[in-house]
Amino acid sequence: MYSEIQIWKNSRIFATVKRLLLSLFLAFAFAISASAQSVEANLVDAVQLYSDGQTARAQAILKTLSVAAPENDGVWYYLALTQTVSQDLDGAEESLRKAVSLDGGNYWYRRMLARLCLMHGKTEEGIALYEALAKDFPDNANSVYELLDIYLNRKEFEKALSALDDIEKQRGLSEEVVRTRYEVLSAMGRQEEAVEELEKFNREYSSPALLSVTGDYYLNEYRDSLAQVRYEEALSLDSSYVPALLGLGEVHRHQRRYSDYFKTVKPFFSSLDVPVSSKSMYIGSITRTIDPKILQLHRAGFDSLVVLAASTHPADTTILTSAGTYYYATGRTEEAGKWLKASADIAPESLGQTAAYVQYLSLQKKWEELRQRAMVGYERFHELAFLDYANMASYELKDYDAVIANSQYLISRFPKDKDLCLGAWAMMGDAMHSKGDAKGAFKAYDKALKINPAYAPVLNNYAYYLSLEGKKLKKAYNMSRKTIEAEPDNATYLDTFAWILHLLGRDLEAKPFFKHAMLYGGKESAVILEHYATVLEALGETDSAQLYRNMAKRVSQ
Repeated sequence: MYSEIQIWKNSRIFATVKRLLLSLFLAFAFAISASAQSVEANLVDAVQLYSDGQTARAQAILKTLSVAAPENDGVWYYLALTQTVSQDLDGAEESLRKAVSLDGGNYWYRRMLARLCLMHGKTEEGIALYEALAKDFPDNANSVYELLDIYLNRKEFEKALSALDDIEKQRGLSEEVVRTRYEVLSAMGRQEEAVEELEKFNREYSSPALLSVTGDYYLNEYRDSLAQVRYEEALSLDSSYVPALLGLGEVHRHQRRYSDYFKTVKPFFSSLDVPVSSKSMYIGSITRTIDPKILQLHRAGFDSLVVLAASTHPADTTILTSAGTYYYATGRTEEAGKWLKASADIAPESLGQTAAYVQYLSLQKKWEELRQRAMVGYERFHELAFLDYANMASYELKDYDAVIANSQYLISRFPKDKDLCLGAWAMMGDAMHSKGDAKGAFKAYDKALKINPAYAPVLNNYAYYLSLEGKKLKKAYNMSRKTIEAEPDNATYLDTFAWILHLLGRDLEAKPFFKHAMLYGGKESAVILEHYATVLEALGETDSAQLYRNMAKRVSQ
């Protein structure tokens, strides 16, 4: 038996132990509370870092929290967000699945998991998740809209129509729903139903947009009268609605009512609200698609539209370039040059505008200005194509030293660029030969052929210049033969080869090559015609020879 003292001692021990256990329990409870508060605080910090774009720092915190608090669904969700940004789709999907397992009623977790499945190529699972979202959250149309996009991309049109019905039930009838339903039905080949959807909406509500779409449908069906009615209804609601203006303009154009056409579409060109790119595209369409005879007959009217667009945007290079293209296409090259020059001068920092004007100058053979503009272009943009244009101009101006200098510059500046050096050696050879330095030209050609032994332009020129000297005709023959094997319909190469055959005394063999050259542009070259006449004369065909010699005189005049 315990003595009273022992009982007393034991009761004191018990009380002490009790107090100790109580303090430990309180400390543990406080620690748990403090830990939960710490998790939430750190989660808030991580979310803020993520919002500030500091994804790596946010992800580091969230990974730590996922170990410390694996039952916190928010931690897994935000960790998935950071993993998505860092392109760790496997990790993001795993994190999201944990978040969804912890809180399967969270719309945003499930929606993001559906998106991730689609991103990860798990299309069927992603669609199933979206369909479950639409079913479980019928009041939230976002998932239905996204599901609609999926169906449309997969051309699952019946499902798309069903999704549109769900959207209409949730949000009511809208222009967007009607227009999408029209496009879906049209894609299914159900045109009559499609246009009836538009007409039904127009009868009850009316909108410029859907009236114009209806007009477009009738216009494409060549039902101009109905199209005109719909466009005019649209304009009665909004007199400046551009699609209706352009549609009505097309009706007038189809009906050959050009005065009405120009009057109708002018507001499109004068409006500051219409994007410049749209006006530029329209001018391009005029240039490409309208019958040249119509353009000529109503030139003043079309000119007025182009000038109106340019005067509305006098400093816009897109419009100025479009105007230049329009005038060039309608045969007024000098007028085109003024617009293209204005565009290049307004935006000297624009590579595109500079290149467009340089190309125009080359087509017009304005060699002096071409060389000046091309050199400025090269200095400003360091694009080697400008040096090619400068060399072309210098060659035509017979400034062969400039061509040689530019070619040497390219070879020394870019020795490892084989294609570039090939062209430079070829150009240098041509310039040297034109300068009277045949020996230097042949050395340059040899350098070019070391880079590419099959380069036809050099083989042809080398062979032809050898034939002019009457030297190394066998070598010339072998080089020239390679060119016609590579390009059997090239009239210039055929002429060189046939001429070498003539010099070798093989006129009968040469004749078929000249005949073939005549079919592919040879009749436009006085030199080729003269060569052919010479061969025919050598064969005793004097009448034919005289015929081709007369043709050569006419071409050269």
